[in-house]
Formats: sequence, structure tokens, C-alpha cells
Amino acid sequence: MTNIRYDTLELVNSLLEEELVVCNLGIPSQELYAIEDRASNFYMLGSMGMVSSIALGLSLVTDKTVIALDGDGSVLMNLGSLTTVARQNPENFKWIVIDNGVYGSTGNQSTHSREGASLAQMARAAGIRDSLELTAEQDIQSVLKKRIKQRGLCFTVIKVEQGNMSTQRIPYDPIFIRNRFKTAVRGG
Repeated sequence: MTNIRYDTLELVNSLLEEELVVCNLGIPSQELYAIEDRASNFYMLGSMGMVSSIALGLSLVTDKTVIALDGDGSVLMNLGSLTTVARQNPENFKWIVIDNGVYGSTGNQSTHSREGASLAQMARAAGIRDSLELTAEQDIQSVLKKRIKQRGLCFTVIKVEQGNMSTQRIPYDPIFIRNRFKTAVRGG
């Protein structure tokens, strides 16, 4: 069962093989780093709302599966990315949004998804046909495993409770993260 973002990140990480991951900034990146540091993880240290844009650009220049690990607050800050991703429609792009209803890295202020805005419906309206929302009561693991492995653009929202795991900062500087990730993208 997935209760908080950390649990979902653990689950996603357990399903990864050769996929490239671009992870939302702040605490989500710190949590993913704490779970398992992988050269094929690009940890965002700034630029809130830009995970999907970076992942989209990457998906257009590689055949590898690219996963954007995003948050509801970041998606809401860059709603235009929904139509841009839909228009490009890359078959290797998997957009996973962990929706805890708050801006978890800045003090847990409520987002509009907490008040009823549906990110999956917004994505569908923007043109991402394969958009769905999952809750902790559903078999998230089997659904995610299938969605990560299938070809075709998909947008998956996973509703979780608010809460941050206590983690340390990522000890790498942005240049190291970029260079290590570039090597992983190239297959090195």
C-alpha cells in the first residue's frame, strides 16, 4: 500500500531497469536519492515545474524509456506542458505524478488538487489519451509495471497522503549530476 510520496518512490524504483528518470526538485529528489542513487536518475535541484519539459526533451533524443517523476504542485505550475507533451506524443515518455495535495517541499500549502482539481482529467483534456488516477487501495504496483513497460505516452497520477521522509541533501553538485546522467543516457 502506498501512503506517502516516499512509499510511491520506493515502489517506482523497484520497477526500474534501464529507464531514465527525471525527478521533481527538492524533497522528492532527496527521497529518491535516499532510496537508491542511480546514475540514470536526474535529480532536479531547482526549476520547479520543469520536470516534464526536461523529460520531454530527453525522450525526443533517445529510444530509452524516460520517466518524469513529478508532483501535483509542479504540474500545476506548468500546465502548458500537458499540451506540449500531448502534441509531441513520444512513445517512450511515462509521466508519473505523485499527488499529495500539497507543496511538500515548501511547507505543505494546499494545491488545487486537494480541492478537487483532477490532474488526470486535465491531461486527458490536453490530449494525453492514456491518463489515469490511482489510489492506495488499488494495485498500484501491477498497474505501474505494465505502464512503464508498454509503448506509448501515458500519464499516471498516484494519490497519496501528505508527508515527507526525513532525508539528507544530495551531496552532488549540479554539474556532477548532469555529467553522470549524460553518461548514463549515452549508455556509458
